[in-house]
Amino acid sequence: MTEETPTKAKPNKSRKFLLVRYGHMKNLGLFEHSETQIPKTPARVVVKTDKGLELGHLVGQAGSYKENRFRLTEEQICGYFINSDISFSSEPVGKVVRLATPDDVCEEQHLEKIAKEEIACCERFAKELSLKMKIIDAEHIFGGERVIFYFMASGRVDFRELVRKLAQEYQTRIEMRQIGSRDEAKLLGDVESCGRECCCIQFLQLLKPVNMRMAKMQKATLDPSKISGYCGRLKCCLRYEDETYTDLKKRLPRKGSFVQTKNGEGKIIDTQILTQLVVVEYENGDRAALPLDEVTVLPASAARKRPPQEAPPVNRKRGERTNGKKQ
Repeated sequence: MTEETPTKAKPNKSRKFLLVRYGHMKNLGLFEHSETQIPKTPARVVVKTDKGLELGHLVGQAGSYKENRFRLTEEQICGYFINSDISFSSEPVGKVVRLATPDDVCEEQHLEKIAKEEIACCERFAKELSLKMKIIDAEHIFGGERVIFYFMASGRVDFRELVRKLAQEYQTRIEMRQIGSRDEAKLLGDVESCGRECCCIQFLQLLKPVNMRMAKMQKATLDPSKISGYCGRLKCCLRYEDETYTDLKKRLPRKGSFVQTKNGEGKIIDTQILTQLVVVEYENGDRAALPLDEVTVLPASAARKRPPQEAPPVNRKRGERTNGKKQ
């Protein structure tokens, strides 16, 4: 008898998925569903995750549907996240239980009020235990399976006794999650200086690092109040145009380069990235701002050397030494 090769199970093409934003950290995930009619307007859904029942926001649906405003394939969704350097799994993270009802929304509002009391209780217990931690927020899972506390601390904190006291108080599972300043802004952030909500609240899933190089390239000023966000760190939006600024900067010649213009040869003393202008200084001291396409960069060997300028006379005080001799 010949050994039969096991055949690979084919995926079930009839499975349908919804793209849902859920949780306090506003994660995105695919949820399997069996709904026959999906709202074409913003809607809420009750989903089942590894944490329990949660109330999420419907972002769109994946699959082939007629008259579907959210007609997306799994490949399109995954491709978007790959191009955006965002970690995203094409595997479903849970199931859609049902479309949310007005009672579900009222229950969510009730849990939000309870969460404020839970934060106050957690702060009181932490103070009694002399734990150096700042309670930022509490997330009461919709199904009541657990309560998640988000906190900040300068180092590691032994919160085992705190968890025991909270579990005894609320008779449910307790989780403690330590977060940073950027996550704090994502939970508590408000309107930014641009007049819109913080990007991390609206859509940012992965908070990529932002460095001072980006700020120096894009901003005329490095005033911390203008380049820092709600979290006190450099604004995440500095990353949005960094690729464009970097590409435009590569097109500009370096400062100090000699160029040929219609008015003669000059030296570049400044550049403007967005307008693609170069400031040229001529030998007579005149300066002019010219578009990049109106100048030709001269090679270093062909650039005419300027005659060295004589140093201005120095008025030396009596008693100073010159070449080892006293004046």
